[in-house]
Amino acid sequence: MFLTTEAVPFFDYLRIPYRIDGGGSAGLPDGFGAASLELNRDRRMMWPAESGDLVARAGIHGEYELGGSPLFAHLVPDDEMKSALGPGWHSAEAVRGRDDRMAASVWRDANGSVCLPFDPGQALLAFWSEGYQRITSGRHAQGPSRALRLYYRLRPIVPRRVQIALRRQYARRSTRGGFPRWPVEPALHDLLRNLYGVAEEVAGEPPPWIAPWPAPYEWAIVLTHDVEGMDGYRRIGDLLALETELGFRSAWYFVPRRYTVQAETLRQIEGAGGEIGLHGLFHDGRDLASPKLLESRLPEMRRHAARYGAIGFRSPATQRQWELMPMLGFDYDSSYSDTDPYEPQPGGSCAWLPYAIGEMVELPITLAQDHTLFVILSHTDAGVWLDKAALLRERGGMALMLTHPDYLGDETARSAYREVLEAHADDATAWRALPREVSAWWRRRASSDVVRDGDAWRVRGPAEGEATVVRASPR
Repeated sequence: MFLTTEAVPFFDYLRIPYRIDGGGSAGLPDGFGAASLELNRDRRMMWPAESGDLVARAGIHGEYELGGSPLFAHLVPDDEMKSALGPGWHSAEAVRGRDDRMAASVWRDANGSVCLPFDPGQALLAFWSEGYQRITSGRHAQGPSRALRLYYRLRPIVPRRVQIALRRQYARRSTRGGFPRWPVEPALHDLLRNLYGVAEEVAGEPPPWIAPWPAPYEWAIVLTHDVEGMDGYRRIGDLLALETELGFRSAWYFVPRRYTVQAETLRQIEGAGGEIGLHGLFHDGRDLASPKLLESRLPEMRRHAARYGAIGFRSPATQRQWELMPMLGFDYDSSYSDTDPYEPQPGGSCAWLPYAIGEMVELPITLAQDHTLFVILSHTDAGVWLDKAALLRERGGMALMLTHPDYLGDETARSAYREVLEAHADDATAWRALPREVSAWWRRRASSDVVRDGDAWRVRGPAEGEATVVRASPR
């Protein structure tokens, strides 16, 4: 459908069909990328490339608003865009700054082409990698403070009641009015909708793409547990029984140097159809503190992972560094939240679908953690969980739940957990999947293409036979 001058992350993510053709750059201003229609190369979706001279010279890195949703990018102002594009283009849609003033424009020409004032691939990356924090760090409570880092260093010797009091005090200071909003931040997925709308406008029809989930499912529910200590370890059997009763399976992430994981426990989880993953080495929140420390710990982490049969990882305290995550070498990671201002490393990728970090699949945590809801924020019911799950169902996302058997001994939290499972036990639209199954599917999907078959479109590749071609805007 499209010819492009370079790889297009937005097309790759949705699996919109295109091929890279150097000839497609004919007549293109210097420093621009473009996707042209195969049958009409005069109709283009264009943007100033992040690596180009125009962005380097004139791009202003900041927080903006497109179609009512936050956008973080190097934005090229109108005067520079007008000069680069030349005659025949007109300013058509405002991109606004935080002060609600017009900062730049989306441009159009008489041929039906559209030019964005930013690189869409870099805008997506700003969400996935939490790169927006370089812009918001001076304004919002993002990134662990020095006091918070000190607290986590001293936590092993701090009495439990003092820990809870300090966390509650921190939670009261955490802003809910900043970015990303909690418990829902749709900015990334609203951007995907906007970009798809531009592609549809240029194509003159809805471009085909691969649905996020295998047929017949419309969304996914993924249950995971971090086992932090022996109290949680002793509750594994009870939670497995509850989940089995309601037709669910779950993944369990263990800390090998904090307690002994018996072979019988591994067999018990596998017998219930579950999965085992690694939750760091010591649960000291330092596995990803530096490349050197990570390298020193990886050999032992991988030995334990091999013993467990684990292909997935979650960092203690959801510590993460975008540049270091690929060093882990696991099939998938699940250390990013979509939004969480209450964690030691607050922030979030704003994603409720999987995405790639290098060769690794990232499965973001999209439902609030039990410890946050019931211990720190003192909630008394499942309302936040159920409301968020309903939104994810409506928008075709992934409800990835992280709970701790250490805290589900509390009757309030346990009853709320049961309520969530009962509410979705008979939902035929939900894929009740393990993390490893979601990762495997996402890899098959990413390795498949949409190809024309006569007047229709079909999927070719590893996902063929289970994938669905969609011709509508992402939800």
